[in-house]
Amino acid sequence: MDSLTQFALGAAVSTVCLGRTLGPRKAALLGGVLGTVPDLDVFLPFDNPVDAFVLHRGWTHSLFVHAVAAPVIGELLVRTIKGLRDHRPLVWLTVFLCFTTHALIDAITVYGTRLFWPFYPDPVGVGSVFIIDPLYTLPIVAVVIWALTRGQWSSSLQRGLSAALVFTTAYLGLSMVLQAHIESRAQAVFVDAGIKADRVFAIAAPFNTVLWKVIGLEDDRYHNVYLSLFDGEKDVRIYTHPRHPELVAGLGDVDAFRKLEWFSRGYYRAELEEGRIVVSDLRMGLTPSYVFRFALAEHGEEAVTVIPPQPASRRTATIGQDLDWLVQRFWGEPAVRAAEANAHLCGQTTAVC
Repeated sequence: MDSLTQFALGAAVSTVCLGRTLGPRKAALLGGVLGTVPDLDVFLPFDNPVDAFVLHRGWTHSLFVHAVAAPVIGELLVRTIKGLRDHRPLVWLTVFLCFTTHALIDAITVYGTRLFWPFYPDPVGVGSVFIIDPLYTLPIVAVVIWALTRGQWSSSLQRGLSAALVFTTAYLGLSMVLQAHIESRAQAVFVDAGIKADRVFAIAAPFNTVLWKVIGLEDDRYHNVYLSLFDGEKDVRIYTHPRHPELVAGLGDVDAFRKLEWFSRGYYRAELEEGRIVVSDLRMGLTPSYVFRFALAEHGEEAVTVIPPQPASRRTATIGQDLDWLVQRFWGEPAVRAAEANAHLCGQTTAVC
């Protein structure tokens, strides 16, 4: 999730745990700092841009690392903050909760979080909420602002914090239920269109859990479907795009490609741009404007030459058109996405309009 959400969540958790002991204002500030600590891995040196991409949210987000680090950092706080000296177990628990809640809500997004490193190295990325979701963030921010204005603990503040945390946790749970519902709908859409998708993955659209992007993955192509909870009984537009597996057929032993294939869980496509083979993660961004794109090789007339991985420029769509389209699809209105208009699947054939 975004940095504001992580700070606010850490602040809310810390205030619930330490607000009586330390005072709401100090507890909130302490928790906000603790809630941002796992993301300090962005300052770690990496060998190349691909490593920086796939190894972010790595060991600093591991629940096992948090279990080891919490007593160490907690003890440091006990020894340096006078008001905490008689509350050692509670302080340790608070540190652990500030760290783990950060990692857990990150795992609800699509990017991926290595929650169980080193015992299970693969990232967990549910994708049921977008990295910025006002309905999740704003209630927590509101109660944290309240806590920051209070020097003394009160039962009304306790009720407000509890209500905000219960509501937002329930919202995350609901998002996963909605995701499963959307994936089931998309499966039916693909079957009706004669598409045999190997995998189907629903991802929350920006800033909400009403509109969803669903990817249907096949070996040589993928399909985008955009479904809203407000959709009625109408035909669903399917946008089909090539994955060009032939471009990366010879890159199986290339470290950067293997990492991208692993991290994206196979949801990637290859393109040939200005003589370079570019691999994009399909989960993050809208076609063709994917957030993470990397050039891995030069494609010559006679041979493919591996190059050090480089970030590829982001192919942008018209922002204004996408905003209008997002609003229309949010409310369940039929609308063609301009950036993919030429990739509309025609009935049950493999041709595109």
